Amino acid sequence: MVITGNRADQILFQEISWRQFDNLLANLGEKRAARIAYDNGTLEITSPLAEHEYYKERISDAIKDAAEILELDCECLGSSTWKRDTKGAGIEPDNCFYFQNEPLIRGKLVFDLNVDPPPDLALEIDGTNKYLNRFPIYARLGIPEIWCYDSGKLAIYLLIDNVYIEATESLIFPTLKITEIPLLIEAYRSSGRKSFRDALRQWVKNQI
Repeated sequence: MVITGNRADQILFQEISWRQFDNLLANLGEKRAARIAYDNGTLEITSPLAEHEYYKERISDAIKDAAEILELDCECLGSSTWKRDTKGAGIEPDNCFYFQNEPLIRGKLVFDLNVDPPPDLALEIDGTNKYLNRFPIYARLGIPEIWCYDSGKLAIYLLIDNVYIEATESLIFPTLKITEIPLLIEAYRSSGRKSFRDALRQWVKNQI
């Protein structure tokens, strides 16, 4: 086990076998703030900061409120661990959601990506500030859409031929101007969460 990077909120390890990765997950347990990403022997452990969590919560609110107004079935599974040993890939997104495949996993509490579909949408905050590139991991897990928030910008990436391509429209919310969400967040930052959600819901209704 070799440490190749170390910041206040991130640690990078190399030469980690899949068995070591699995054992580490078991030892860390589920009740923890740290999140992991594993890519063919390279492991990153990240401890999110308060600013990171703020934007995660606001964008997650936007996703859930938009789904409710548009009457879309949605299952939010937070920072669940998604992994496939045959792909050498494992990750805990900042948040993740089922939409198109929600009927296939409805009521499930235990998942196996060898038989179950992956989440339809993953959310990543401050992706460029992480050592390990998450896109190849998500691609091997087959997650069709990622939203990445970084420095005031919310970008949409769609999985096309096993590569993520930046897009202007979301597969899940094709009628909504998703990239405008950060503007709403900033406009209502000092007004509180309820005011933001009220404004977001009205923003959705105006577009439909």
